[in-house]
Amino acid sequence: QVQLVESGGGSVQTGGSLRLSCVAIGMTISTYDVGWFRQAEGKEREGIAVFTPGGGGGGLYYADSVKGRFSFSRDNAKNTLYLQMDNLKPEDTAIYYCAADPGYTGDYISPLVARRYRYWGQGTQVTVSS
Repeated sequence: QVQLVESGGGSVQTGGSLRLSCVAIGMTISTYDVGWFRQAEGKEREGIAVFTPGGGGGGLYYADSVKGRFSFSRDNAKNTLYLQMDNLKPEDTAIYYCAADPGYTGDYISPLVARRYRYWGQGTQVTVSS
C-alpha cells in the first residue's frame, strides 16, 4: 500500500523559508512520477514542482509562479522528496501535497496537472503573512 507522508509546513513571514519533506512508503520514488502540489482556499489544486523519471535523466518541471524561489530535490536512499521554499510570499499560502504515480499512460497531460497522479499525501499547511 502506497503512503505519502508530508511534514515541514508552518507559518512564516514574507521573505521567509520553509522546507517540506515527503516520505514515500510502499513504493520507490526513483521509478515514479513524483512531485509537489498546492491548493489555496477556493482555488484548484496546482502543480508546482514535479519530476518524471525516464530516458535521458528524466524531467523536472516547475510552475512559473515558483521558478527561482522553490527547489525540488529527492533522496532515493531515504525514499524522500523535498521542497525548499525561499522568498515566500502571501500568495504561497496553501495546503501543500506530495503526489506520486507509477507512470501515466493516457493521452498527454502536463506533469503539473493533478489528475495525472494516483497517490496523495494528507497535506501540510503553509501560511505566509505579510
